[in-house]
Amino acid sequence: MISVSNVSMRYGSKVLFEDVSVTFVAGRRYGLTGPNGAGKTTFMQILAGEMEPQKGTVVRPRKIGVLRQDQFAYDNYRVIDTVIMGNAPLWAALEERDRIYEKPEMTDEDGMRLGELEGIIGDEDGYSAESDAAVLLDGLDISEDLHERRMSELQGGQKVRVLLAQALFGKPDALLLDEPTNYLDLDSIHWLQDFLLKYDGTLITISHDRHFLNSVTTHTADIDYQTIIVYSGGYDDMVMAKTQIRSRLEAENAQREKKIAQLNEFISRFAAGTRSSQVTSRRKEVERLQTNELARSNIQRPYIKIDQIRPSGKHVLEFKHLTKMYGDHKVLDGFSANVLRGEKICLMGRNGAGKTTLLKSLLSNYPGLADKNFTLDSGSVFWGHEAHVGYFPQDVGTTIEHGLTVAEWLHRFDPKATVEEIRGILGQMLFTGDEGAKPTKALSGGEEARLVFCKLILTKPNILIFDEPTNHLDLESINALNIALQRYEGTVLLVTHDHDLIDEVATRLWYFGPNGIEDFQGPYAEWKGKHN
Repeated sequence: MISVSNVSMRYGSKVLFEDVSVTFVAGRRYGLTGPNGAGKTTFMQILAGEMEPQKGTVVRPRKIGVLRQDQFAYDNYRVIDTVIMGNAPLWAALEERDRIYEKPEMTDEDGMRLGELEGIIGDEDGYSAESDAAVLLDGLDISEDLHERRMSELQGGQKVRVLLAQALFGKPDALLLDEPTNYLDLDSIHWLQDFLLKYDGTLITISHDRHFLNSVTTHTADIDYQTIIVYSGGYDDMVMAKTQIRSRLEAENAQREKKIAQLNEFISRFAAGTRSSQVTSRRKEVERLQTNELARSNIQRPYIKIDQIRPSGKHVLEFKHLTKMYGDHKVLDGFSANVLRGEKICLMGRNGAGKTTLLKSLLSNYPGLADKNFTLDSGSVFWGHEAHVGYFPQDVGTTIEHGLTVAEWLHRFDPKATVEEIRGILGQMLFTGDEGAKPTKALSGGEEARLVFCKLILTKPNILIFDEPTNHLDLESINALNIALQRYEGTVLLVTHDHDLIDEVATRLWYFGPNGIEDFQGPYAEWKGKHN
């Protein structure tokens, strides 16, 4: 259990939350939600004891598992040791035991201390620690040949998965997971969901994956209106309950304001007359009915609607025998396919399986979008009549030129667009007021992603190629993208690990499995039924 009493946090004049008191109960799994900038990560750091609140207290259990965000903090340690360090008492006992054994001669006190340390190691399941850590790593797709490597030898996504295993290790009484699904493929996400559903401690997680939250959480702690309100159920349950409560409060306020207006009309008509007692009574009634000003929500919802200047031809894309090697590793092995107008194809599979490589191969001869550092080893790609591609790469920030304002950068893609049109599109993606004058080099990852969506809205392509577009988006933006892709009348190629996007958007799947790429002509539910 974690108990929070009268906790407040603000930065300058901006209040994140004030006088928050909430108890997170053992056996329950909480999603911590709220828009970007609401204070989710700050609150999580307060719960973990990594940051002190400006006011209030936090009571937490002895053993907490925390997903660390610093990918470089453990570079000098073995992968398996990094996981075991998630159990701090065990790791401290193992290190002290090793130091004693390294002494040239041991004293009687050393011998006594070794006995105590062996007791701690036994109590903390230290004798099975390496095998327990290996099980976690395997589930998160960190293969056995990497377990003895140094953390510095791993790629960024692999490091994140090791740090997730560290948080899960040692049976902590509480788990604090900030964006645990980042850099996880769908198989790893499903493994994590199953693991957390069996966890009997207190779980608090931040995630922008709606399906993950709905599948795992029993309660939702929502940061909004400068406070934290706990709702029963997952993310969708919270949205419904929150909307209903807000609608009721607004309706009650409207009724009170209507009644106050009627009373004030009576008071103004008869204030100077003989009905003074009735006027006094009505003034008291006005004071009693005075409406409370409702706090404004921090949630902002973008509006994504991508039209086409004109449709493409019926045959959008054909490619044959695509082959790509990285050293001795063959990533693409002669894959061929045809794509028809209006198909929405999701590329699924483990990280590193070749999904991004396939997209780069398809764009290798497309003017303006080919990666100059990428060469296809063999195969041919043919784009159909009137094919107009809009591309959203993984490293979206590299596509945005610096030295310009947001509005100037966007205007370059359609010099004929009016200032009003540019402002309107920026407003759709939450660049309001003077934010169009913001320098492009000052943009956050989420702002860069939203600006590239502005470009797609402006240029109106008839083919969309997305490579993990949800990486820097909050839940509201991901939901808006989901709706936009369902309504989009053009052709879509989409790499994502977001379950709901795959389930609700895809009409066809390219699954990158151990035996090559499977071209499945149908939605995710049918594919899943076939593979279960």
